[in-house]
Amino acid sequence: MDPLGAPSQFVDVDTLLSWGDSYEDELNSSDITAETFQEDSIRSPFLYNKNINGKVVLWKGDVALLNCTAIVNTSNESLTDKNPVSESIFMLAGPDLKEDLQKLKGCRTGEAKLTKGFNLAARFIIHTVGPKYKSRYRTAAESSLYSCYRNVLQLAKEQSMSSVGFCVINSAKRGYPLEDATHIALRTVRRFLEIHGETIEKVVFAVSELEEATYQKLLPLYFPRSLKEESRSLPYLPADIGNAEGEPVVPERQIRISEKPGAPEDNQEEEDEGLGVDLSFIGSHAFARMEGDIDKQRKLILQGQLSEAALQKQHQRNYNRWLCQARSEDLSDIASLKALYQTGVDNCGRTVMVVVGRNIPVTLIDMDKALLYFIHVMDHIAVKEYVLVYFHTLTSEYNHLDSDFLKKLYDVVDVKYKRNLKAVYFVHPTFRSKVSTWFFTTFSVSGLKDKIHHVDSLHQLFSAISPEQIDFPPFVLEYDARVSTSQSHSLCSIVNIYTAVSVITSTIRRY
Repeated sequence: MDPLGAPSQFVDVDTLLSWGDSYEDELNSSDITAETFQEDSIRSPFLYNKNINGKVVLWKGDVALLNCTAIVNTSNESLTDKNPVSESIFMLAGPDLKEDLQKLKGCRTGEAKLTKGFNLAARFIIHTVGPKYKSRYRTAAESSLYSCYRNVLQLAKEQSMSSVGFCVINSAKRGYPLEDATHIALRTVRRFLEIHGETIEKVVFAVSELEEATYQKLLPLYFPRSLKEESRSLPYLPADIGNAEGEPVVPERQIRISEKPGAPEDNQEEEDEGLGVDLSFIGSHAFARMEGDIDKQRKLILQGQLSEAALQKQHQRNYNRWLCQARSEDLSDIASLKALYQTGVDNCGRTVMVVVGRNIPVTLIDMDKALLYFIHVMDHIAVKEYVLVYFHTLTSEYNHLDSDFLKKLYDVVDVKYKRNLKAVYFVHPTFRSKVSTWFFTTFSVSGLKDKIHHVDSLHQLFSAISPEQIDFPPFVLEYDARVSTSQSHSLCSIVNIYTAVSVITSTIRRY
């Protein structure tokens, strides 16, 4: 107990700023104008929801100090772990907590068990055991960590708890990568609040200084605070965002058993007609879909004997591997170049993507990471029709993408990229670039030549895309103005020369 009149060391969760309120404060303190949102834009699987954001709090501090219905303690199977979170809880709760824990007889990984809070401000403590992490058992670790968060929330719901304070369950001692664990924590809480939000008023993530940056980075992915933040966060979601409850999805386990594997689902009432039944569709069922010998498939590809359908399937599998890698790898160094970004729409309402050639230092960056970043940004854009604007302005030999890289990119990307790409505007081309483009589109790839449009000036580009729909790098505008002025002067000189020649010719004829 605090001495009479002394300020309490505990923190009331109702005094903490919610995740949504923190963003409104940022808006009020800046000159950000009201954002617009197009109804046909692709939405995130984690939609902007002001009500849910109001229930979530990110707080840097000791979870043991929170005055809420329950706090979470991360421990080991015997509930005797000596990590910083547990030690603080035990110290503040008093000796009665240890006696209560002995009655529980331990706790399995992924389970959640309840004790009183004793001398804490929190009424209850929910104890859970996070998994030990090993990369080869990653799937099991993900499922166990999901169970920790889910079971804590389920227990809170069953006990009618109004607020829960979470510590970071994946302790450093157990080796779970912080960012991977944070993805699971946030999406599990998000999905729970979507389904059972009416049962709980506050969920507090109590983090340390080291953990705060990761939570600040990933919270907008699962709890976007505006439509703009939702759209901006979409490309950074990982490949596995779990099922409707946030549970990790394991494709190998998604085998559905039906009573009649050989029968169409919408025709269950038809009786088996013996040997006369049409079995042509057997093989499309999930259980009957066999991959075959991968090495044999590759050999057939080299020999040109694999069917078109098999080739497409193999290509899709390869693209999905690239996409998964793109969503899991840190590509911030490539993003900082600002060489690829989304801007407005063209005159036909199609998304405009800008590529700035001068911002691509080909000799200084990992081009495989550049390819990953392209896939990361473009995957959700390419599902609809789009156009590319490539600024070749003031590029040097150190900025030129070689044909091998472009061919690799063209071969790796999904078919939707090629189908929905409607035009490529090549701005400020040189003679050399025109020749290189012709050779590449003629001999290396097919179906692209008719989509290439060489644009010598921005004025020509504006016939297809309004100026206000493109974010121009300043040097592009300066170069275009300079070239236009130079061309005007050259035209005036030609007119003057022509006029002088005409005068001289007329004078000669007179004499």
